[in-house]
Amino acid sequence: MNPDVFASIEGLKACVDVGGTKVAVSLADATGLHGHLSEPTAKTGDNDALARQIIRLVTQSCAAAGHSVADLDAVGVSSCGPFAMHHGLIELAAPNICGGLAGPARGLPNDWLTAQLEAPLRAALPNVVIENDGVAALQAERRWGALQGFTDCAYVTWSTGIGMGLCVDGRVLRGKNGNAGHAGHTFVSDNDDALCGCGNVGDLEGLVSGNAIARRFAASPHADAATLMTAARAGDVQALVQVDALCRVMGRALYNLIVTLDLQAISLGGSVFWHHRDLLLPKLQAQIDGKLSALTQGCRLLPAGLQQRVGDYAALALVA
Repeated sequence: MNPDVFASIEGLKACVDVGGTKVAVSLADATGLHGHLSEPTAKTGDNDALARQIIRLVTQSCAAAGHSVADLDAVGVSSCGPFAMHHGLIELAAPNICGGLAGPARGLPNDWLTAQLEAPLRAALPNVVIENDGVAALQAERRWGALQGFTDCAYVTWSTGIGMGLCVDGRVLRGKNGNAGHAGHTFVSDNDDALCGCGNVGDLEGLVSGNAIARRFAASPHADAATLMTAARAGDVQALVQVDALCRVMGRALYNLIVTLDLQAISLGGSVFWHHRDLLLPKLQAQIDGKLSALTQGCRLLPAGLQQRVGDYAALALVA
């Protein structure tokens, strides 16, 4: 990362990345990032457990870097969604965190319909700014990463879930509750093996997300994304067929974004994509090239310029 990014930062910022698998916290100031901590996302106990986890990690991160919470100027929170508003404050109705959305069949260890977020954080931390992680990552990629200079673009994460941030005519799209870009929950199939954490059966996330791969292919020799992609790269025929099928679904979703919003570029990140981008990127681009060229010609899929640190810089983009 260009050190000039940090040279412009005034004061001390906390950067919080909330995902369905993990919560990560770092501090940022004019000298760079410090005090990085990460834990599996809290999913048991009362529905304020995640907020309490964030407060604890921010406190510990400050201590590790020789600071106190009182030294913070602002806290940027880049979080998976969707968001639900409660008395004007954000709670999470996140399918990979809240077990009450899809019920016991989804296997999450709670019955939450939402997880408290904004109210507890504002009570304990200064100047909290919360944004959907797709939107926050989009802003970071436009500011410092692969989407610099683009006015019509998107950021897409292919990870535990499927998240997106959208920009048209230079304006970031947010929607009525900050949930614009949740195209991971658009219906693309009627597969009865694709139960999403939101309760949908056959949506994009239920078919191709990291946890969907593990559920759908549990009985196969390649029962998780890493094993599947490694086997495909080695030439395993069954694995290649499965990866091609995943890329056909994901590629069509990206095509739909491009033709709906008339995009110039899409930046891609997330653990499923990033660790296997050499295998996946050409397969995804092939689902776009040559299809309705008036809308798709010249639109490129790009690896995230911020690489595996998108989450840190997404949160920083909210408060830098």
